[in-house]
Amino acid sequence: MQALFSRRRDLVGQGYNPRVENMRREEYPQLRDATYLDHSGTTLYSTSLVKSFSADLRKNLYGNPHSHNPSSKLASNSINSVRLRVLDLFNTDSTKYDVVFCANATAAIKLVADSFSGHPDGFDYKFHRDAHTSLVGVRELSKSSHCFLSDNETDIWLSTERDTTPDGDTKVGLFAWPGQSNFSGRRLPQNTWSDCLRHRHKNYYSLFDAAALAMTKPLDLSDSSAAPDFIALSFYKMFGFPNLGALIVRRESAGILQSRHYFGGGTVDSLVADVDWKARKLHGDPHDYLEDGTCAFHSIVALGHAITSHAKLFGNFASISLHTASLAVFLAGRLAALTHPRTGIRVVDLYCEHDYANTRVQGPVITFNLRSASGEWIGYSGVEFAAAEKNIHIRTGGHCNPGGVAYFCGLSGAEMEQNFKEGHVCGDENDVMNGKPTGAVRVSLGAMSTVEDVLKFLDFIKEKYIAIESDKEGWRARGSRMARILCSDIRL
Repeated sequence: MQALFSRRRDLVGQGYNPRVENMRREEYPQLRDATYLDHSGTTLYSTSLVKSFSADLRKNLYGNPHSHNPSSKLASNSINSVRLRVLDLFNTDSTKYDVVFCANATAAIKLVADSFSGHPDGFDYKFHRDAHTSLVGVRELSKSSHCFLSDNETDIWLSTERDTTPDGDTKVGLFAWPGQSNFSGRRLPQNTWSDCLRHRHKNYYSLFDAAALAMTKPLDLSDSSAAPDFIALSFYKMFGFPNLGALIVRRESAGILQSRHYFGGGTVDSLVADVDWKARKLHGDPHDYLEDGTCAFHSIVALGHAITSHAKLFGNFASISLHTASLAVFLAGRLAALTHPRTGIRVVDLYCEHDYANTRVQGPVITFNLRSASGEWIGYSGVEFAAAEKNIHIRTGGHCNPGGVAYFCGLSGAEMEQNFKEGHVCGDENDVMNGKPTGAVRVSLGAMSTVEDVLKFLDFIKEKYIAIESDKEGWRARGSRMARILCSDIRL
């Protein structure tokens, strides 16, 4: 216990928020016996959020907003209010951006892809290696695509290749990248790339996947002249609830999204069923012609409560960024220092390119694989299985990030295809093939993470995977599910 207090005191000076430890008992009772370290999957909802939303539903009657009766008007007014609150959260307003509600970040990305694919001449697509699977999938709708394998390659294209498309040419392009890799937690530039794109490639638009980033870092869209054209995000990653996403649309760029072929209820002004005639709703706000059917109005009401509750509990996202970074620095440093006493081999291979203390370029995500005392890989699926037995919640695998897996695990495209031919698919237990990992262990921290969570995970790694020598024989980490529980004398 004394060690815990000592570690807490050291971390407070680095931005750690000790108030989280007390609030968790009331606000996050679901964590009573659990060590939750999968915030990149989703962060957790608070008791105050659930109570305030429930009280609202008991008090008010919300109807389908596609009408003019009192309950419909109440829903419409609430939706409009929450749109403005979302923009305020990201330091912008409705004169510069609009909020299009959808199911999640993937749905937001697909909305952009469908709009660009409906362009008469199609579109060219470029994306960064760190892209989530949902961003990679956009290439299937494009005329041509290219994956930038590094920041340097991206910078060269953005800064040295000037668009020579003649005036009047209707060819368009889309460049997409994530704000944060959901494999390694590496953070990529935001306005730097979108601003350069806007000035040097006049017919290209920018699509910024902020889903992983926005959970623990402020998203600033105040400079709309430099900020991305389209931003995709998921609110459950930020607040735990509701299961809702959004596409944030830069108004000056919204026109390109009017080329979608599909239309749904509420996005046409007039329509004939048995004749191919319709009058598309291509006026008003972008959400008027992009939100097909009835929007998730109850979830949008819940989002308003989520914003309020989250701010009361944690302040702003800048504070959350400091809190999670302090824990990430602590955890990564301790993991990196672990060695097998008998052989001196490092226990943990960290997959990180930057300093965890630098929140500009690195998020609170610690991704790694483990090695036995003989240097052999320990399968990540077994690590997740063993952690689950201790009620420790982590995530393992490829994390929907094929570029990250290839880069950090040293896998070529040919090797990844061969692994598939030999039976490996996403989510299975083929975690080491042909001498290389096919994915990794990922620990991700959130606003309600504590130093005790980190210490419990460190103890788990030490007890389960560090080999020690006894007088009779030397034990080896046995890998994956068969790893033997061994005690280590290494201290924090």
